[in-house]
Amino acid sequence: MLSAALTVNADADTVMSVLSPEIGRGLPRTETDISVDGDTVTIRVTAKDCSAMRAALNSYLGWIRITENIKEMSDRNE
Repeated sequence: MLSAALTVNADADTVMSVLSPEIGRGLPRTETDISVDGDTVTIRVTAKDCSAMRAALNSYLGWIRITENIKEMSDRNE
């Protein structure tokens, strides 16, 4: 088994709002645990093989990028 942890220091509510629709779906051959501590979101991924790990990390990083885009657009509109 492979394991990795992504730690995101950002507005946890925004990150979780982007991730929450995806959390329930799960990703093939992986297990994911997400925890929140203040404005820190930690995503722990365990995968059965390298391909599954790469796909899971790419997915979560893509969703986190969406969070950054939302924040940038929000900042511009203030």
